[in-house]
Amino acid sequence: MRTRPDLHGTFGAVASTHWLASSAGMAVLERGGNAADAAVAAGFVLHVVEPHLNGPGGDLPAIVHVPGSEPRVLCGQGVTPAAATIAAHRDLGVDHVPGTGPLAAVVPGAVPAWLTLLRDLGTWTPADVLAFAIDLADRGHHVLPRVAATIAASADRFERDWPTSAAQWLADGVPEAWQRIRMPQLAATYRTLVDAGAGLGREAACDAALAAWSEGFVAEAIDRHSRIAVVDATGDAHPGLLRGEDMAAWRPTWEAPLALDWRGRRVLKCGAWTQGPALLAQLGILEPLLPTRADRFDADLVHLATEAAKLAFADRDAWFGDGADLSGLLDEPYLAARRALIGDTASLELRPGALRGEPRMPVVEVEGASRAAGAGEPTRGDTCHLDVVDRDGMVVSATPSGGWLQSSPTIDGLGFCLGTRAQMLWLEEGLTTSMAPGIRPRTTLSPSMALHDDGTVEAFGTPGGDQQDSWQLSMLLGMGVLGLDPQAAIDAPAWHTTHLVSSFDPRVWEPGGLHVESRLGADVIDDLRRRGHRVTDTGDWSLGRLSLASRAPDGSVRAAANARGEQGYAVVR
Repeated sequence: MRTRPDLHGTFGAVASTHWLASSAGMAVLERGGNAADAAVAAGFVLHVVEPHLNGPGGDLPAIVHVPGSEPRVLCGQGVTPAAATIAAHRDLGVDHVPGTGPLAAVVPGAVPAWLTLLRDLGTWTPADVLAFAIDLADRGHHVLPRVAATIAASADRFERDWPTSAAQWLADGVPEAWQRIRMPQLAATYRTLVDAGAGLGREAACDAALAAWSEGFVAEAIDRHSRIAVVDATGDAHPGLLRGEDMAAWRPTWEAPLALDWRGRRVLKCGAWTQGPALLAQLGILEPLLPTRADRFDADLVHLATEAAKLAFADRDAWFGDGADLSGLLDEPYLAARRALIGDTASLELRPGALRGEPRMPVVEVEGASRAAGAGEPTRGDTCHLDVVDRDGMVVSATPSGGWLQSSPTIDGLGFCLGTRAQMLWLEEGLTTSMAPGIRPRTTLSPSMALHDDGTVEAFGTPGGDQQDSWQLSMLLGMGVLGLDPQAAIDAPAWHTTHLVSSFDPRVWEPGGLHVESRLGADVIDDLRRRGHRVTDTGDWSLGRLSLASRAPDGSVRAAANARGEQGYAVVR
């Protein structure tokens, strides 16, 4: 079933998880901005309209293609504070990094990354790109039902423990869906960033805004805020470890992507500080097992994909982390050894490979047998995604996340909260993701790009935490095996495994867990259960929020966006 047409054009395209962000990005393209300008404008809009999914205090990985040069990864994943040691956490009486509160905060990287993208590759000023977000925050926008529901679910915590969040989100009671809400403190914060560069040239204005964020009024406010003990997901009050000096010492970086050739395209992902290489590993494990062409996602195909995902994510949990050496992960001898473990029935074991000798996994509990995080209150949000292409061939794939409104108390005077990405690190020695100062938590954020043999450049991605690289796999299989166009591949039935170590508090796993959309068909679902998969039928339209935008060498562009959730849209001309 197709929900929307496959959109084609010759000028530019923007696809994102919210129509207002897509509209802002396209407005920038129409007014002469390039893909970097459009992505930055859309990214700041997402902070306003999807505050339950991302915020200024969050994180940002992106992959950017500029014609005539190799694609590059922009790392906007901030690092842990200098004081963030395992011993420091033990001294505070915690045995795991909580899913909410300032103790889980790392250097907020999203805003510095957007400003770095604008400075290095854009043509507009901070004042130009921030105008859209400032207007929506100041005059107001109609709040999504999911935002209203998230605020309602967090209202007791806000009123009891986080008064600054109550002042921000409950000033007039719990908002109703589609009620118009304003975010005046956030608008003022953005205006102050703009004012820092007033009268300066474009690049200097970007640097001035960066300095105001990382060394100026934002860093000072975050330093004061982080020292205050507040109740977090442990049920106790803890201060944060993040300081202004941590923010001043860090800046976003550019680096090379990892890549794998698959069915006429070179798929690009961010490095070992993300889970992105797991998508490449899944493709590499699967390829010799896949049919050249198929008519549908049958039980054989879903079973193989699920078993490959289990192996790839087990390697993620054993080997990925900031600075980890993943050489050999995508070599055929290693892939063949992993592939040989796939049998006719579902595995119920965590089976990391011996990539660097004996694998070391964290101590983890089975789903249902673990502590309850946050006493049943929401401890995490989700993520956003956006893809942009312009008429000159610049392509951007970006997955902003973190700093969810339910993450941590709103910072008084700034109008946003800190992220909680450090919850992805372990207070256990000897792991690739053990807590340490100045490291990037191994994030789930996973933008993608594909360079096709015919010269087409394609950006794509999805929100979804641990599931991002499962849903992207199902879309790629839809295009590469079923022969679907991008919109039909996004609309096709999706699935994901929960047979992995959750990246979020509480850190548990569900042996054999497989979540599927009903539209796979009762015959397929029954067959998967017979093979030993512990299947959860999540309904017809429930999994994934994918989007995609691409540009071909002849200048034609196309874009597609997910209809699930009724808020993602693509715009093309």
